[in-house]
Amino acid sequence: MGALIEDYAMIGDCRTAALISRDGAIDWLCVPRYDSSSIFAALLGTADHGRWRLAPRDPDAQVTRRYDEDTLILVTRWETSTGTAEVHEFMPIDAGSVDLVRRVVGVSGHVDFETDLRMRFDYAKSIPWVMQVGDDTGPALRAIAGPDACVVRGVALHADGNAHRGFFTVEPDVTVDLTLSWYHSHRAEPPPPVVDDVLAHTHEWWRTWAGRIDHTGPHHELVIRSLITLRALSNLDTGGIVAAATTSLPEQFGGARNWDYRYVWLRDASLTLEALVTHGFLNVAEHWRMWLMRAIAGDTEDIQIMYGIAGERDLIEREVPQLPGYENSAPVRVGNGAVDQYQGDVIGEVMVGLDDAREAGLAETPLSWSLQKALLEQVEANLERLDNGIWEMRGEPRMFTQSRAMKWAAFDRGVRAVQRHGLDGSPEHWGELRDRIRAEIDSECVDPQSGCFVQYAGSDEVDASLLLLPQVGFCAADDPRMLATVDRIEQTLVRGGLVLRYRTSTGVDGLAGDEHPFLACTFWLVTQYARSGRRDDAEALMATAVATANDVGLFSEEYNVDERRQAGNTPQALSHLAFVRAADALAES
Repeated sequence: MGALIEDYAMIGDCRTAALISRDGAIDWLCVPRYDSSSIFAALLGTADHGRWRLAPRDPDAQVTRRYDEDTLILVTRWETSTGTAEVHEFMPIDAGSVDLVRRVVGVSGHVDFETDLRMRFDYAKSIPWVMQVGDDTGPALRAIAGPDACVVRGVALHADGNAHRGFFTVEPDVTVDLTLSWYHSHRAEPPPPVVDDVLAHTHEWWRTWAGRIDHTGPHHELVIRSLITLRALSNLDTGGIVAAATTSLPEQFGGARNWDYRYVWLRDASLTLEALVTHGFLNVAEHWRMWLMRAIAGDTEDIQIMYGIAGERDLIEREVPQLPGYENSAPVRVGNGAVDQYQGDVIGEVMVGLDDAREAGLAETPLSWSLQKALLEQVEANLERLDNGIWEMRGEPRMFTQSRAMKWAAFDRGVRAVQRHGLDGSPEHWGELRDRIRAEIDSECVDPQSGCFVQYAGSDEVDASLLLLPQVGFCAADDPRMLATVDRIEQTLVRGGLVLRYRTSTGVDGLAGDEHPFLACTFWLVTQYARSGRRDDAEALMATAVATANDVGLFSEEYNVDERRQAGNTPQALSHLAFVRAADALAES
């Protein structure tokens, strides 16, 4: 079996990212963007699907790792029987190219290293043509396959079948730099990065960014790490915010609930926006708002729930048969069929996120407010339309309660924009629609026996997304209906101390198999506890949920409580932003 999901740390340049396992293997890297095809894809297969391992030759070497202060520079410390060494790994920020640096530093004694390089382009479909191209600057390999090319520099690498291997030794004060640079194969090979310079710049960039974080309260270090992770998932060029760095990491090991999360969901991006704005990053809100206007430019009737990182619309879902999947969890998918779904909550999340930015001081432009008014027209046009809901159900559309509440929130924020910020609009009409939705939820989406909110009109099931209703102001956290909802969630959706999204056994999602507790839902319950006066319960649940983070502070999508391991795509933006919100709620309670 390969590495566990929690064995991976992430480095990145705010355009893409590499996942590095505890044993020194880069098992996932897509270039030049998160949603591009892969160079290394062993994460979803084996080493022969692409991997770059760098580790001591001593099989008993002991490893610890950390991020270098508040940066995305990973420091892995190896202790062997002959000495100690560190590997400092990062992707340079604003380098003008796509580079990955692995700097090996001798600490004590001597450490013999081995590197094993297996480049496979286009999701392991192409084994590249590789040639030695070293010159006076040192040894180098060039690899080309179709539109992609890489040059790997630093140590002599020699062919061994379809792999290239190299060996070297470090001692105190000895540094060895290995670099990989990707480029378009029809262009000239980029010059080698000057490692001292790009390391200093990247360190300063992240430290300066993190130094602006406005946060005091519990779990401070993990909040900082989560916000850094959210920034890393936000594209430096376009402003698009991806939901996760990976595709097809399974929700059920060996099952088919494997989805591609390397795109920009309007919902997840809006929630990420709120977390960043709350902690002092109004400029990120402006950048994302510009992305939004570009992505949905034209007729708002054509709005999608997700887009590519630059606003692309064509995200057709397909299977990648050459990759067997993580622990044989097939199929591996690229693209996401949910792009064609109607999810009634999405515009509400966008309106809430933009309202938060407006409240924080982001000035509206004529174009940005016109867009929001057009979005409200779309909410009205689809007021009674059944939808697939926040969880992208692939079963029959329903009248999901959380989706209805977000339509309420959309009109509520429209009214507030006029009344509190003097913008033009139709507050009376929007207010009437808002009140109509509230009345429908009150009459159709509350169980008459238990008094709790239900998953959808006519159901007697609950759904963890109902925990979001107080967060958007639909009701108070101590509303009797919310307290009854929490009671039902505790009875039916808690497994091993963590919270499931919903009961899959009802078949409402239209999918086979089961899934594990969802970390974002667990953090939503922490927030609910904190805001409804259950401080002790909030702290206890927070401690349980925080323990699911890996050793460098990364949360996946789900957690397998039986095997005590992470599941689903990673790092997951929704998990990190929900954690930040929960930490804020604890600080305020």
